[in-house]
Amino acid sequence: MPKRIRLRALTTDEKAEIQRLAASRKEPIRLVQRARIIAAMAEDPELTATEAGLRAGFRSNAMGSVWVQRFNEEGLTGLEDRPRPGRKPTHSQEVRSALISLALQKPRSLGYPFELWTLERLQRAFKERQGVHLSDSTIWTWMDEEGFNWKRQQSWFHEVDKHDPEFVEKRGA
Repeated sequence: MPKRIRLRALTTDEKAEIQRLAASRKEPIRLVQRARIIAAMAEDPELTATEAGLRAGFRSNAMGSVWVQRFNEEGLTGLEDRPRPGRKPTHSQEVRSALISLALQKPRSLGYPFELWTLERLQRAFKERQGVHLSDSTIWTWMDEEGFNWKRQQSWFHEVDKHDPEFVEKRGA
């Protein structure tokens, strides 16, 4: 039978922070679940790490033990994500924030002769203002993640003569 992992004694500050994290609706869910394991074991010392992990929403039996052991060794910082391998981001969070800030402003208010941003216009304006070139896919991804939706231009607007030879007369002055 495997050795039972016990939760170490918590300080007053740790108890308060664990309770805050376990009840949080703003912190990342991974951190909240991990705090819930610790909170459950602090409330009920007879509870096993595996049971606490299952109550917190982990499907694997081993996850409760992993997080209790890391908490025992490292404290609250042990509940946070560790750096993962992989490519580092090309652009900093400040660059991303500057792009979002630019996209939220009306082009006319910045002195541009158009009303709406297109992908190309936003890319060009950002390069002029920040000196950083962003690829189409980077801008598209960041805008999508922020909830922006690009408006599609109407096909009839270009090459009006092709669709309606009398458009100019119908439009009027």
